[in-house]
Amino acid sequence: MAVGQRMIPCRGVLPLDPKRMEGEGVAAHTESRIAMMFFTVLVAVLIIGDFGSTFLYHVPQHLWFKLHMRTHHDRRRSYWDHAVLSLDPSVLLDGFLGAVPYLVIAGILFHLSPAGALIGLALGQLHVWWRHTMDLGWRTPPALLRLCRALQVVLPEDHDGHHRNPDIEFGDIFRFYDAPARAMLAFGRSQLRKRRVLARQLQRRGAIRGTQ
Repeated sequence: MAVGQRMIPCRGVLPLDPKRMEGEGVAAHTESRIAMMFFTVLVAVLIIGDFGSTFLYHVPQHLWFKLHMRTHHDRRRSYWDHAVLSLDPSVLLDGFLGAVPYLVIAGILFHLSPAGALIGLALGQLHVWWRHTMDLGWRTPPALLRLCRALQVVLPEDHDGHHRNPDIEFGDIFRFYDAPARAMLAFGRSQLRKRRVLARQLQRRGAIRGTQ
């Protein structure tokens, strides 16, 4: 540029604003963080909720209690009726107690992502309805079957197997809880058998002492 020549600014080109660029970077980071937190909370509600429902309610019901076995495995009526239509207080109570772990986890994580917590609960409820559709004639398409197998998601066919045989296909939503739940059930039953044997032995000893 010659000495004394004036610089003519280019029209239409705005100068870079460092504050504006910094603000856009913060906004992008915030949106990414919100999306990540949403996904994390949603998945946590489903996975941790299923863990709690399986090991704190479902398996103990099979071992020591009667409510779940009397309602969820009652073959005298449609399982779709159990899951969706029934207003029987015992059926509703069983469903509510099974849902408590999901509700607790959603409540704990709600402050991190309200949308993630609520949509996680909604997806869990949708899965409840879906996994009881065998009575309506549902058959999982091959493509969806392969996807669910890859993600270890319980299919209606899997859950129907659990209705027919209460000792298999544990896990509300995820099949990877099936093996540890079976192991817990087998261990619990072995302990119950040992206690019964011990109780009978103590009764016999007491009866023998009473006759002496």
